[in-house]
Amino acid sequence: MTIQAYIFDVDGTLADTERDGHRVAFNQAFAEAGLDWHWDEQTYGHLLSVTGGKERMKFYVEHYDKPEKDDPDLEQKVRELHALKTEKYVELLGNNAIPLRPGVKRLLAEARAAGIRLAIATTTTPQNVTALLENALGSESLGWFEVIGAGDIVPAKKPAPDIYDYVLKEMQLDASDCVAFEDSLNGIRSSLAAKLPTVITYNGYTRADDFSAAMLTLDRFGDQERPSESMQQQFDKCCLQVEDIQKRHDEFL
Repeated sequence: MTIQAYIFDVDGTLADTERDGHRVAFNQAFAEAGLDWHWDEQTYGHLLSVTGGKERMKFYVEHYDKPEKDDPDLEQKVRELHALKTEKYVELLGNNAIPLRPGVKRLLAEARAAGIRLAIATTTTPQNVTALLENALGSESLGWFEVIGAGDIVPAKKPAPDIYDYVLKEMQLDASDCVAFEDSLNGIRSSLAAKLPTVITYNGYTRADDFSAAMLTLDRFGDQERPSESMQQQFDKCCLQVEDIQKRHDEFL
């Protein structure tokens, strides 16, 4: 069965946005708002179990015993903080502080050349997606993706399958016709709940997660300059290519 579409997560999959992007932007927003909150790498790694920036902040306030948990205006303040954090994140992208992960640009180009349709399924905001794509790939790259499912467009965020179900419905495709690309446990729970074969490219935060149900698990897509160690070990190749995904897809199904 020929693969019709690739559906990509964004944060951690297309770029290492979490540690050096979102975490930094959150801390900048907290400081500007006069809060004593600070998310170091270890704390942020724990908070990544919660999907969605606003949800993550509310979880932090409740579970880290912050006095703001009793603030009757907490919901509004979280929304304002999240908007400020998004501004800071877009600034970081504009300064080219967050590059794409190795092999992402190459794989996207190969997929387009092969006639494979592209889409995005993410819990991050549409503004964040646009900023990343425009700064990393150019403004024309927005047109490469047939559907961009992002933010609050669905009621339940990952690990619920809603965002993938939305993208599949918009593209009028069955899950078996597609491959999802994820980097985290919540991500693969979401894609598998939507019955999508899934390729994992883990990162420093997700390396130890259980990805045994993935179609393929790699350290990165890889390219000549920054090869994938996993591809070299498993396939004696420097990088993941379209034909490799098709072959594994056929075996997986």
